[in-house]
Amino acid sequence: MARYPSIDTTRHEKMDDSETLDHPLRVLIADHRTERHDQVARAVADLGHEVVDRRTDLEDVAAATAAERPDLAVVIVEESSERALALIGRIVREATSPVIAILDVEDRTFIEEAAKRGIFAYIAGRTDPDELQSSIDVALRRFAEYHSLEGAFWRRAVTERAKGVLMERHSIDEQEAFNLLREHARRTNRKIVDVAEAVTATHRLLPARERPSPPSSEYP
Repeated sequence: MARYPSIDTTRHEKMDDSETLDHPLRVLIADHRTERHDQVARAVADLGHEVVDRRTDLEDVAAATAAERPDLAVVIVEESSERALALIGRIVREATSPVIAILDVEDRTFIEEAAKRGIFAYIAGRTDPDELQSSIDVALRRFAEYHSLEGAFWRRAVTERAKGVLMERHSIDEQEAFNLLREHARRTNRKIVDVAEAVTATHRLLPARERPSPPSSEYP
């Protein structure tokens, strides 16, 4: 699974298939050619969204999303090359927003390979307004779903590490360690994962447990 930056996903709330966006988005558009950029920008604006006023090349998408904090990035790809595929992969890994790719190429193999790079939605060929809005909805939904899943994996990993710490330091089993986390969470009105994170963070600051000295080999 592709890795994505850790970001605030509250702006990308999970939607079911019957929901559509009821508020305008801030959309960053990246392309080398001014003419194509302007065509896509008009299509995005016609859908009622705000186009971020920043000219951005494909190489600068990650930095632009970090600086501008858009709700969505649209990247326009006009060459079917290994370089373009590598660039798409880098954009997906580093961008701080969901990404839609408009693939202005006719190479079906390239389109299939581009789709495997982790983009949340793509459009091949001309920019149809209905298809563009549909892709926006799909991208936001998949983005929220991905980060929800990634968050679940992270919470479980932190909890497992904290249980391991408690098991080692208190010589208890896994269930007892979990009960300690849960009881402390209840007493302090905190989430279990927050308690678990505190346990693992504190554990790194504690001195190592002293090991018993080996028995002396000398006889009285």
